[in-house]
Amino acid sequence: MIKAAIAGATGYTAGELIRILLNHPMVEIESVLSTTSVGQKVCDVHRDLIGETDLVFTDKPTDPDVVFLCLGHGLSREFLDTTSLPDKCKIVDLGNDFRLDPDYNGKHFVYGLTDTFKEEILQADYIANPGCFATAIQTAIVPLASAGILNDEVHVTAITGSTGAGKKPGETTHFSYRDNNLSIYKLFTHQHLGEIKRTLTRLQGKEAPQVNFVPLRGDFPRGIFASVYTKWDGYKSADGTVKSSLEDAVELYSQYYKDSPFVFVSEKGISLKEVVNTNKILLHIELHNGYIHISSIIDNLVKGASGQAVENMNMIFGLDRTMGLKLKPSAF
Repeated sequence: MIKAAIAGATGYTAGELIRILLNHPMVEIESVLSTTSVGQKVCDVHRDLIGETDLVFTDKPTDPDVVFLCLGHGLSREFLDTTSLPDKCKIVDLGNDFRLDPDYNGKHFVYGLTDTFKEEILQADYIANPGCFATAIQTAIVPLASAGILNDEVHVTAITGSTGAGKKPGETTHFSYRDNNLSIYKLFTHQHLGEIKRTLTRLQGKEAPQVNFVPLRGDFPRGIFASVYTKWDGYKSADGTVKSSLEDAVELYSQYYKDSPFVFVSEKGISLKEVVNTNKILLHIELHNGYIHISSIIDNLVKGASGQAVENMNMIFGLDRTMGLKLKPSAF
């Protein structure tokens, strides 16, 4: 059994992670860490876990094989500086500390976009888990970048549920504000743009085109729906034939994700409930007037955070990627 510790364990992401790991056949949660809730039962904070666990919050790990860092952005480095971990301990950071700056105190953090950097993840000990918006958006466009045909600006409008803002209440997460309401935030400046550009530049081998990103706050708790489009000129096959039809675009994506157990290209239009509570990503592709449009949907707390973190853990420990993650959506 893999002994897991979870730091910063009172938030939404950690609660989802605990739920998944409690049902993982190869994991034992050995400590759940919080500086504010020491001695409290985990189920008193995460009420959905009543009857599921007798775990109690503590302030330090004992002897974990892996630690998940569900801390506020910028706090993972502080945790590693002040916490003694076994030399064997692997790390999955769900914050943004190592996504753009992956080397720290002799540790190299591999960017854990599981459906793109599988081979590197399999060899890693330390993982920088991608952001939720970054996961949805990158999954929609990395097949184009990998084929070297992402040559024009990318336009993204994506809406996220209120859990994406974290558990701490704020003016724009208050029910009276969020209910029956939509609003734009961090227009063209969202923090996930950095990791998106880094991935696209790396895959293309040259400076990535600009990604114009309009994030929206949704009036629902979970999920991300991303609408992504860019110019489409098709691509050349091995014999030099230009492939530019809708069927060719679908084939490009289907081939890229053919070994991915959680990414599916849907022939029909998609809706958010089809992925909520799962580690799946659904894509739907259309061509219009020289543009390719990709719809991409995920659960921001699962594939966008804790589910992908467990997927990364499975990979670095040599387990089946899907272990503990065969979750069913609630589509009605």
